[in-house]
This record gives sequence, structure tokens and C-alpha cells, in this order.
Amino acid sequence: MKPLKNRVSLTLDEDIIEKIKQLAENDDRSFSQYVNMVLKEYLSKIDRATEK
Repeated sequence: MKPLKNRVSLTLDEDIIEKIKQLAENDDRSFSQYVNMVLKEYLSKIDRATEK
């Protein structure tokens, strides 16, 4: 079963939006899927860094 997701609203700089759109398209993902993936990876990296 997939985890539940919540809808949120973000305000992002236009250059960030364009870069994420480009990266998401190259990875064959939606904008939302790509943002979610990047945030998960970043938070995991922070968790690993704080465990040291």
C-alpha cells in the first residue's frame, strides 16, 4: 500500500521551477514526483549526517 500523500502549496523561484520541470521530464516523472524524490533524498542525507 502506498503511503498517504497530502496536497501542499509552494512558492518557488521561476528558475527553480524551470530546472525541476526539465529534470523531471528527463527522468520521465511528474513535477510533483520529482520534487518529492529530491526532498526524500535530501532529508535522508541530512539524517545520515546527523547520525555521525
